[in-house]
Amino acid sequence: MIKEVIVVEGKNDIHAVKRAVDADCISTGGFGLSAHSLEKIEHAYKKRGIIILTDPDSAGERIRKFLSQRFPEAKHAFVPKEDAMAKNDIGIEQASGEAIRAALSKVRYLEWQLSEEFVWADIMNWGLSGAKDASARRAILGAKLGIGYANAKTFLQRLNHYGVTRNEFEQAVELNLEAYDETADYSK
Repeated sequence: MIKEVIVVEGKNDIHAVKRAVDADCISTGGFGLSAHSLEKIEHAYKKRGIIILTDPDSAGERIRKFLSQRFPEAKHAFVPKEDAMAKNDIGIEQASGEAIRAALSKVRYLEWQLSEEFVWADIMNWGLSGAKDASARRAILGAKLGIGYANAKTFLQRLNHYGVTRNEFEQAVELNLEAYDETADYSK
């Protein structure tokens, strides 16, 4: 059983997580977090810790940001967007048990002290912005690193806020982006 309580957006997300792992879950009920939901999350946060696992869409990111500010020592897990889509819908409830387990195996902490490990030049040099396939490259790399998909600016922030090391980043880039496009040289 997972020690922390997993915070998801809805009841269907709870069912998907429980099919994948043995864990307790709390639903936010979407972005309209009720006082009761926040009390339950706060209690879990203080007693056992929480893992935030929201949908890989803009609403899920807004919920994650709100919860991160309120619960700064929460852990974060990200299911890649392509693994959370089915029937023209996106969400944790659409993810397979394997995708949920993979996301939970790459849990990260949000570090409030900004690291300066990565700079904009890293994003540009590795083709994560400005290239025609930069979005796909960020999706691949975000899945490998367990920081999820984001636009280039947010991706840089996540690299610096979620404790990604230079070595971890470079290994992920070399393995995954070469697999994505074996003919490209990303290390300009």
